Amino acid sequence: MNIWQPEPGEALLARTPVAFATGEVMRVRGMRWFRDTERNDIQSELPGWPEGPVYTARSTGDALVRNTVKGAAITLGVAVMAALTGGGGSGPSSSKSGSGSSDDRANEIDDFPVMWAAPGSIARTLPWQLDPGRSSEERYRTHAIVTDRRLVIVGLPFHKKDRIVIEDEVLWETARSTISRVEPRNFRHDRDVKVVFTDDSWCRLRTFSRTEFTRHLVHPLDLVPLGSLTPAQRNTVDSFLATARAEAPDAGPPVITRRPCGHYRVEVLPPSKFDSFSGASELEIIMDSDGAEVELTAQHPDDF
Repeated sequence: MNIWQPEPGEALLARTPVAFATGEVMRVRGMRWFRDTERNDIQSELPGWPEGPVYTARSTGDALVRNTVKGAAITLGVAVMAALTGGGGSGPSSSKSGSGSSDDRANEIDDFPVMWAAPGSIARTLPWQLDPGRSSEERYRTHAIVTDRRLVIVGLPFHKKDRIVIEDEVLWETARSTISRVEPRNFRHDRDVKVVFTDDSWCRLRTFSRTEFTRHLVHPLDLVPLGSLTPAQRNTVDSFLATARAEAPDAGPPVITRRPCGHYRVEVLPPSKFDSFSGASELEIIMDSDGAEVELTAQHPDDF
């Protein structure tokens, strides 16, 4: 296997599948666009990109008809399920997590750009493999890797029956200093993020685990060196590492972050726990300032 690893002294913070996002409302459902700052389509200008699908947003009337048909189908489905269950079943649900209203109509309802980039800007350098319209997710996946120094995109073959096979190909990377901010986007579901670069270009990505992707990007946390821990805290960390390495001998140095609530998150991301479908699976504990491990029922929202 060929698993991407950080350089010596660089902390691996997260690894999770990502791809360019996809429109949700009927006018743009299943579509995405690549735009310059004048809202022109630029996908044919992106260097090295193969041809991909060309989308046209549905007219308001067409979208209304499709929504009406969909609504009627859902209603019929609920009625059928109720009849089959004697009225006691819940039936199908169309509800999703996320917000039912958009605060960015121009980019979520009328149009759905997943790249917004002037000539020469950072977002234009993103790899075409992120586009589900050009790269089949049934055979190939793209993962985002977050470290304390950079954001990396790797591509790897996806074998549904052998997900632990990891053959990483580095497709793109950028220094953390080029990322201005990362904004969770909640319209219709809670998987999308908008990554804004320092040159004001941006991209919209759909994540497998938004929590993992954003944890160290939205509000960068203090990384705590082992040498700065109190003896009691160090004992707890050493005990955790012994247990973690018994389960995963390839577990590297721990990543320790101080949470806003005062707790400490201690985690390792062993390569043997990587999965081509879901990314990294961490082993972790939460401890308090006295070095005592915090049970799940006593943990705070900040700990997650």
